[in-house]
Amino acid sequence: MPDRLVLLGSKGGPALRPGGPWPSSSLLEIGGRSIVVDCGLGVTRGLVDAGVSLKALDLIFITHLHSDHVLELGPLIHTAWTAGLARPVTVFGPPGVGHHWRRFCQSMEFDIEIRIVDEGRPDIRELVSVDEFGEGPVVEQRGLKVTALRVDHPPVTDCFALRFEHGAKSVVFSADTAFFPPLADFAEGADILVHEAMLEEGIERLVARTGNGARLREHLLASHSFAEEAGRIAGDAGVKRLVLNHLIPADDAEIREADWIDAVRKTWIGDLTIARDGLVVELA
Repeated sequence: MPDRLVLLGSKGGPALRPGGPWPSSSLLEIGGRSIVVDCGLGVTRGLVDAGVSLKALDLIFITHLHSDHVLELGPLIHTAWTAGLARPVTVFGPPGVGHHWRRFCQSMEFDIEIRIVDEGRPDIRELVSVDEFGEGPVVEQRGLKVTALRVDHPPVTDCFALRFEHGAKSVVFSADTAFFPPLADFAEGADILVHEAMLEEGIERLVARTGNGARLREHLLASHSFAEEAGRIAGDAGVKRLVLNHLIPADDAEIREADWIDAVRKTWIGDLTIARDGLVVELA
């Protein structure tokens, strides 16, 4: 299989609306490794639709503990287990992800215990190891190197951009972040920068639909990046391709792909991809 990035879920935020896209999750296949980045709702079905055998689940990375990035972590692993997973899986995430996983297993204790006895399955709690990381080197194994950078996503303090490198190839995920200039150095020369993006003209309609207007607007403006700002980071970093992802709003009928392109072209003239669920980006 060629190295590729699959955008499994492309919307920012946890809410689901009829006909809309799914929250954050991505699949990065690089150097023979299958890497899941974030586990928002829909990640399991997205992986299956991308042709991935859940039995082959390998590495999972969580950028931060907002629900649209971690809500389906436990169900993904459990579903893979019921599909025949019998190999070790490593979950990398910020402080607290281990607690999240243990509590999930506690909530599913009846099902786990009865399937071990009745169906002869290995103990899922022994298959999964959790590695909590901070800023800096995360893991280096079998030619894969992963590094983390703490980004600006208040009020969450443990939110990390991730850089994946294998051989000459590199892919960077911004995670959720306000405009954060140090990210340009972190992403320098990457083949792909996957950066969150917000479109100003959609904010008022979004907060009106959601119902907690002033507070939500305050959060969005303090914690997320406009498309133009993502373009500025990509330009300063000299990346080969910018992928706008975690789109806010992603389910506004009045916003078209052309609107995202127009916004980011104010600051970025290079190769550009606007995310949608299931979109594949080849990693040349």
